[in-house]
Amino acid sequence: MCKCLDLFDDVFKDFTDSQTAFEESQLIPVLQKLQEKYGYLPQEVIKRLSEKTGIFVSKIMGVVTFYSQFRLQPVGDNIVRICFGTACHVIGAENVADAICRELDVKLGDTTQDKLFTVESVACLGCCSLAPVIMINDETHGRLTPDTARGAIKEFMEKSSLKGAEAQSCNEGK
Repeated sequence: MCKCLDLFDDVFKDFTDSQTAFEESQLIPVLQKLQEKYGYLPQEVIKRLSEKTGIFVSKIMGVVTFYSQFRLQPVGDNIVRICFGTACHVIGAENVADAICRELDVKLGDTTQDKLFTVESVACLGCCSLAPVIMINDETHGRLTPDTARGAIKEFMEKSSLKGAEAQSCNEGK
């Protein structure tokens, strides 16, 4: 069973009331809100949505798998997006991706075992003048080589562990 179907009810109540039936035009917005709450769309949540709306699971899954914004698997705490647009592809996105995946010991499109990183390929990040480019969460890194890409990952991990250590020391002082 899903971690907490109470979240489902909290989200769903905003899209319907006792006098108004759920409208299919609300399917994408409700899916977006559910994913925001859960971090992805668990199968139990999709089944509950089907039960509550009368929309077949197969139709909901058709929407979920059509739009790349929806996830059926949990993601890591940090998202690494590797651009494979034309400029990035030509200048070496594949080598950058290989280096990042080796550094994190993960396949492209997967999440590390410790759930800290998910590595994704994207069609374009809109930073063609910085090619090849990646984003780690909302931080952009450009003009990368395999070595500088590994360095960006290591630097991010060091900054993150420092933030964690600072938070820990603040909590210990209370």
